[in-house]
Amino acid sequence: MIGKIISIVDDKVFVKLAIDINNQANLINLHVVLEDETRKIIGEIINIDQEKAVVNIVGELKNQIFISGVSSKPSFKSKVRIITLPELELILGRQQPNIGETFFGFSNVYQNYRINVSINAFFSNHFAILGNSGSGKSCTVASIIQKLFTSTLKPPVNSNILIFDAYGEYTKAFTNLQSNADIKYKVYTTNTKEDEADLIKIPLWLLDVDDLALLLDVTTPNQLPIIEKALKLVPILIGDNEETIRNKDDIIARAIEDILLSGQNSTKIRDQVVAILTKFNTPDLNLETKIIQPGYVRTLKQCMFIDKTGKFQEIELVTEFIRSFIKEEQQILDTKASTECFYTLENLEEALEFALISEGILKSEKVYDLANVLSIRLHTLANSDYKNYFEFENYITKEDYIKLLFTDKMTNGKCQIVNFNINYVDDRFAKVITKIISKMVFSIAVVNEVRGSVPFHIIVEEAHRYIQNDTDTNIIGYNIFDRITKEGRKYGVFLGVITQRPSELSDTVISQCSNFIVLRMIHPKDLDYIKNMVPNISMEIVQQLKTLQPGNCVAFGSAFKVPVTMHVEFPNPAPNSSNVDLQTIWYK
Repeated sequence: MIGKIISIVDDKVFVKLAIDINNQANLINLHVVLEDETRKIIGEIINIDQEKAVVNIVGELKNQIFISGVSSKPSFKSKVRIITLPELELILGRQQPNIGETFFGFSNVYQNYRINVSINAFFSNHFAILGNSGSGKSCTVASIIQKLFTSTLKPPVNSNILIFDAYGEYTKAFTNLQSNADIKYKVYTTNTKEDEADLIKIPLWLLDVDDLALLLDVTTPNQLPIIEKALKLVPILIGDNEETIRNKDDIIARAIEDILLSGQNSTKIRDQVVAILTKFNTPDLNLETKIIQPGYVRTLKQCMFIDKTGKFQEIELVTEFIRSFIKEEQQILDTKASTECFYTLENLEEALEFALISEGILKSEKVYDLANVLSIRLHTLANSDYKNYFEFENYITKEDYIKLLFTDKMTNGKCQIVNFNINYVDDRFAKVITKIISKMVFSIAVVNEVRGSVPFHIIVEEAHRYIQNDTDTNIIGYNIFDRITKEGRKYGVFLGVITQRPSELSDTVISQCSNFIVLRMIHPKDLDYIKNMVPNISMEIVQQLKTLQPGNCVAFGSAFKVPVTMHVEFPNPAPNSSNVDLQTIWYK
């Protein structure tokens, strides 16, 4: 017995000490039992002086089971004593991991006490790993994943872990895991000059309207119909065979017919028709196409002459000629064309150009300018180095593409960990890649016949750069990471966010995380954000975060019965996240 209860205020119990504190080891953060004839209430010592200790109530032991929280306060007759090892194991877990548990680290309070965590309780929920630069986030992530494959009684051979690596820190971190023949680790890179890893390549035909909206940086929902029409046109316009040319003629002719019948003045009609045929034409339909009449032959351009009175004398002749290119059957875009075919950026660029005239937007300068931005951005992409990321060699379905990501090319066996090194592209494009691949994974999981039978873990490093309160919801109606955190658990898609600036993260994402591993945090805004956004966090925990040493963290959430302060072992091999050695570089 260490003392007697003298007062109870809210969840804090004040204990008058009955021991000489000068002869004791540090008692701060130790757990105590407040015990009477019927109850065992568990508390944690949060403050102590020569005469009294302040104990924070954390839960209760009932029938050898720890229950977080209490239904009523302890009685003043309760004895206050230090917790025993068997009781502590009911709270922090046993020292030898059971099946379904993984080793995280050692307790900072109880020397050499191993913190083993339920795999289901931690990895079947979204989680966040937070901490300032230099606090040990990357090492913590690497250590947790390494231990998941090495400390468990059986490695998770059916796991599917994707890591979006903002700095290429994890490239070598999981190579040693492959000493187990059943475990494979794969790296994709955005470095077009690297030979050691495969270049990230995304099949263009797997992108839908929403994906292209992100890729082309759409700023208004009014631009989405153009993209949608372009996707319908792609399979129709691929190639240069006779049928393709007739389809192109049909689209051009319908756009020109709309202009000829628009009722505008003759000069404007002529100028718009010339503009279309200058930019869009075929061997059969262009400005030099010959219109044959009895007695003479003229080109289409010659037939659009405007006389001195400002009249378009041959408008009926031109209209009749243009109509000859329009198919008699129902307009080709009335049926939903399948885009499940191989095509390139050049094919998509052509389809987008034809979508512009198919919509008739040349008649409105304001609408045309808005839509033409997409054409310019796509053209820029198709002529930049970024085009390499969409040059996929063969047609592949979405299901097979995701399967390919998790396939070892040497053995054709399964990979459990796939790392995407997105260090060599700008933040905007890196964010697009992250969202597109995450969305593909989510869409595959949603349609699995047995829901959740193929789980995926998406871990995003420097998440504040890619998972933000951005404009996606206003443009396409949702943010894929918000959707994953709200709906992903039931389909087996789990998100892990790693960041040094939690206040810049999407509020929805952080609020849906069930487990938190927080390393040293100093910035007042981030500390305040954690306190307000993270459930079940006390001011005592917030204060601890300011003074944690690198590699030390406070872990709490559904996988931890009480908040745990622990030291995570240094990973082997370590991620490439060390600071620059200026002393060596400057004075070498």
